[in-house]
Amino acid sequence: MRETVHVPLGARAYDVLIGPGLIAESGGLIAPFLPRPRVAVVTETRVASLHLEALKAGLGSAGIDTVVLELPPGEATKSWAHLGQVTEWLLDQKIERRDVVVAMGGGVIGDLVGFACAVLRRGVRFVQVPTSLLSQVDSSVGGKTGINTAQGKNLAGAFHQPSLVLADTDVLSTLTTRDFLAGYGEVMKYGLLGDAVFFEWLEANAPAMAAGDMALRVAAVRRSVEMKAEIVTRDETEQGERALLNLGHTFCHALEAATGYSDRLLHGEGVAIGCGLAFELSARLGLCSQEDPSRVRAHLKAMGMKTDLRDIPGDLPGAEALLELMGQDKKVVAGTLNFVLARGIGEAFVTSDVPGDVVLSVLEDALAAN
Repeated sequence: MRETVHVPLGARAYDVLIGPGLIAESGGLIAPFLPRPRVAVVTETRVASLHLEALKAGLGSAGIDTVVLELPPGEATKSWAHLGQVTEWLLDQKIERRDVVVAMGGGVIGDLVGFACAVLRRGVRFVQVPTSLLSQVDSSVGGKTGINTAQGKNLAGAFHQPSLVLADTDVLSTLTTRDFLAGYGEVMKYGLLGDAVFFEWLEANAPAMAAGDMALRVAAVRRSVEMKAEIVTRDETEQGERALLNLGHTFCHALEAATGYSDRLLHGEGVAIGCGLAFELSARLGLCSQEDPSRVRAHLKAMGMKTDLRDIPGDLPGAEALLELMGQDKKVVAGTLNFVLARGIGEAFVTSDVPGDVVLSVLEDALAAN
């Protein structure tokens, strides 16, 4: 039940291994990358309590020693302060350029540790061991690393590809239902942006996958990683096509900022709601049929996920304030906001030709339904 997706980026190529039992075998899988039998592991406390001993045992089975730094969980860890802490700690551990750092955790840890490795000694290798569904299908693949700033999410960072990704699907069973479904928001996104057949497969199989079917989980993660790898290979530094991966994210990032990057709205929940809004905007612009946004929202409801703005607890700012927050997005080019819209399920494209008043009307109606 193991799958391998190769990311063919020349000298920076690497494999993404997907399946159960990978953490237990981590020593044998990581050993070929090591000049000496020692790694530095950076994780966070919640993940450490669940998986650190298994990782240390897996590494130890190949005679690999570990030093470990545990950080606090949560989005606030993607900060300048923690970037400095990780970098200084790695230097204190005398990590050399040829050594390997292991990032074990969700997207926060992967992004932060990847950025630290990008700047440490002008580039140290690292291995991703993603422990959430969201990080297995999204942030661990593609080399985008970074931290948040006062101005918004992921506004400081670097492109730095991992040397290996171990997506152990066993760890998904330790996620809460909410965290699993938040990650599923990113899985669904791949079908919506470029593979209508995959979206149909998800409509049929995702409930059983969420209920714990391992073969379906491996298949869903593999197809998601495959699609991301294909896009990243063609556009590693987001000059064009890679922006398709931001379907739903322009709305999502505004909603995350409006909710203070708190657990009122998890990233994948924001992506799911954002995908629905992106399809609604597409329908209003006459790009796709009105059945498409209805189908997206129906699938979210069937999965028991947040679907509308009214599903976000607490108050939200008005439509104009949300539109202003969207202007802080990384996808602003020459002052113009780029959107990922769709001509149908599986047919996304990037455009800046979106009238602000239509976006405003979509947001006003979504808030009014609140």
